[in-house]
Amino acid sequence: MIEKYYRRIIDGVPSAVIVADQNLKTVFTNSAFRALFPSGAAKKSLGKATCCAVPSARCGGDGCTGCSLYDAFDDAFCSNKQVSRRVYQKVKENGVSHDVSYSITVTPLGGGLCMGTIDDAYELEIAKELQTARNIQQRLLPAGSWAGGKRYAYTYLPCRDIGGDLPDVYEVNNSACGVIADVSGKGISAGMLSAFVKAAYDKSEYSPAKAIRKLSDKFSELNLDERNYVTVAAVRIDKDSVTYSMAGHNVPILLKTDSGITRIMLNSPPVSNWFDNPSYFEDVIPYKKGDILVLLTDGVTECKNGRGEMFGADGAIKTLSISRTAEEFIKNLEDNLKAFSGDLNDDITAIAFDL
Repeated sequence: MIEKYYRRIIDGVPSAVIVADQNLKTVFTNSAFRALFPSGAAKKSLGKATCCAVPSARCGGDGCTGCSLYDAFDDAFCSNKQVSRRVYQKVKENGVSHDVSYSITVTPLGGGLCMGTIDDAYELEIAKELQTARNIQQRLLPAGSWAGGKRYAYTYLPCRDIGGDLPDVYEVNNSACGVIADVSGKGISAGMLSAFVKAAYDKSEYSPAKAIRKLSDKFSELNLDERNYVTVAAVRIDKDSVTYSMAGHNVPILLKTDSGITRIMLNSPPVSNWFDNPSYFEDVIPYKKGDILVLLTDGVTECKNGRGEMFGADGAIKTLSISRTAEEFIKNLEDNLKAFSGDLNDDITAIAFDL
């Protein structure tokens, strides 16, 4: 009776609590803990309780080397003293793996039991919310590989959980259309602004320049300060020509033909509140069957290596020159950027079309 009373008290504590025995089997978790790890098993190993993504048969197995959660409980049992650890863990929920971090204090209770208390459950909750936001953002990406009779491929590699780039491919009047946008900043605010661009960009508009103009009008209604802006490159691929428009996008559109690679630029202001009544223009360039069209963000060209050198437009052109298809270009670009930089310092986004 008394034990049930104590359990009821601990279950109502706002801090997340887990109790394990000397075999690192969970004997109790309170409601706050179960809210943090809703997919966890109540009376299994520490790993099962925390949805650990490491494929280990048991806690403390070969896959658990260096696990700070396991070490915290093990040290508390061995020393019979309170132990605090910062835990970095890969967890898996709803089939998706992601990294979380939290602080835990493990206290020996006697009788072969130790109690772990997560001190910053709010931080862990934020990490989970960020993962949810990342999953939502991934769902905003193009879902197919064909549009308007054209095969395409793309890459989207955010440098943080939430990215500020937006690649989109769709179809208007049987023509393939592509738009690539890069919003100011990084992280959560950039992710929110890129979601706005996704919703505000008019994909029923046949003219790329008019679509950007409409986006600019809607952006002005947000009344954001001058630190917020969006650069855009948009194309419409017709039977034998490409109509394109740009808004402050200083990265060239690349067109690979039998005669070489053409850099396409068009000066116009970014989508922002910097100017009253900005004008956006479009132009047309012909193509032939077998050509490749590429749109990039500056995360590609400004990607830096350890010596501070940039990948540059030349790096993208060299990559395109050895690529025979859009899909091959995207794969080569990812490989070359990772080999060049290793640690990406900006969002990396590119779209390529087989014309």
